[in-house]
Amino acid sequence: MPGQKIMVNYARISRDFSALGVEPGQVVLLHSSLSSIGRVEGGEHTVVAALRESLGPHGTLAVPTGTSANSDTSPIYRAAVAGMSADEIAGHRSHMPAYAPASTPSNLMGVIAEHVRTLPGARRSAHPQTSFAAIGPHSAAIIDGHARDCLLGERSPLARLYEAGALVLLLGVGYDKCTAFHLAEYRYHPDPPRRSYRAVVDDGEGRAWCEFEDVHVDDSDFARLGADFERAVDVRCGPVGAARARLFPLTAAVDYAAAWFTANRAPLP
Repeated sequence: MPGQKIMVNYARISRDFSALGVEPGQVVLLHSSLSSIGRVEGGEHTVVAALRESLGPHGTLAVPTGTSANSDTSPIYRAAVAGMSADEIAGHRSHMPAYAPASTPSNLMGVIAEHVRTLPGARRSAHPQTSFAAIGPHSAAIIDGHARDCLLGERSPLARLYEAGALVLLLGVGYDKCTAFHLAEYRYHPDPPRRSYRAVVDDGEGRAWCEFEDVHVDDSDFARLGADFERAVDVRCGPVGAARARLFPLTAAVDYAAAWFTANRAPLP
């Protein structure tokens, strides 16, 4: 029927991952949209199982599992409290969830990433706003040591993925979701713009607020950056079900973005 989404099964998704260039032993950072793939038999479970099978026992899968509902310096917070009275804001703040790596669901990352987070054996980083989860033999090296005052820089999983020679897989999403570009924001200038961040956390001693300063990350130009990147670099493109997928080296994305920011963003002192 017109407008009806195609039904996609495990075998189809596995073939599509293979044709795209996913191979055993790779380290892959996945950004995804389940709905873009079509009607998937088994939903996100099937997609993750097929991807992990393609990567094999020596491959590692990483996903962003960020949380923004626990921060009062995030767009989601500003939208939530818009138009509230002071008392209503105070009440809202008192019920904001404290971040606990083992139990806090991700926000706005999609059901595929959330499924990876909950897999037996998956590890999740400690950052209260920009955590990542990973499963596979390289997961500990990627996830451990995510510093609280480093959202997406040198002491975050992105830097460890860069060192591991990871690939980025954009599955049904655009370059505006490509977190690898954020690492370039830390690298393109010796002193990039900074700002304060706050979040409510639970470090095992109850609910508490933390505040830190870090680079002012900005994804507003990522779609334009990604279009230029795809014209300049060999990006593997192809379908996974009904979704358009892209596969490319994370190192190439970060290095290109660092040069692109230097040329295209407002000059810094």
